[in-house]
Amino acid sequence: MSADQNSNFSTLQAPAKASAIALYARAGADFDAKLDATIELLRAAVQEHRGTIVQATSLGAEDMVVTDLIARLGLGIAIGTLETGKLHPETSALIPRIEQRYERPVEVYRPREHQVIHFVRANGEDAMYKSLELRKACCGVRKMEPLGRMLEGRTAWVTGLRREQSNNRGAVPFIETEANGRTKVNPLADWTWNDVWHYIASHDVPYNPLHDEFMPSIGCAPCTRAIAVGEDFRAGRWWWEDEAAKECGLHATKAAEAAAA
Repeated sequence: MSADQNSNFSTLQAPAKASAIALYARAGADFDAKLDATIELLRAAVQEHRGTIVQATSLGAEDMVVTDLIARLGLGIAIGTLETGKLHPETSALIPRIEQRYERPVEVYRPREHQVIHFVRANGEDAMYKSLELRKACCGVRKMEPLGRMLEGRTAWVTGLRREQSNNRGAVPFIETEANGRTKVNPLADWTWNDVWHYIASHDVPYNPLHDEFMPSIGCAPCTRAIAVGEDFRAGRWWWEDEAAKECGLHATKAAEAAAA
């Protein structure tokens, strides 16, 4: 599938704009208990990894909730993000909004310029559409290498992963120990999409306006489209690929990696 075909497909599938808060913000009966557990988990993580813990935010709705909690609770967790060079302008615009709203710096990690130039010269700007291998290589240059720098010297990191997001993430634990010994904290693991938006609405949390355009999962611009009614949460990410391959490597489990191989 060519880049032009992808762009046309995305345009055809995009629904009308609507308020994500109006559509999704509904608290479940157990929301307060989930929120209390999330706060307890974040506080415990800070105590265990004082000074060496970072939130790796994708700037999506879930991560904005986590950022708001970190700031609201005054937790000693650094905030970092990956500016891949391919983000929507609406996504990048959240970085200064976070810094202004919460009066906290955001660590921004960008890909190595020479690596990007070499990759694009060798494979083209539309390499992600040409093969799974090239798409993963693009993610490697633009995401994985910068993430490695973000996590260097850190003993723990915090994500916005939720079990509801996809089949690949259905078993997301609250805390996991990675092969290198680093701790990964997923405080929203059992939250629903409705829980996320209830929190955003309740605390006036800034969010990406692309969520109002039926993009629940937002990555790089060439790899994200709006979803149609009835499609899965992550159907708009790498939509031309097999479902099992839909991870960039940041959060891929060993099982998912094997299935996508």
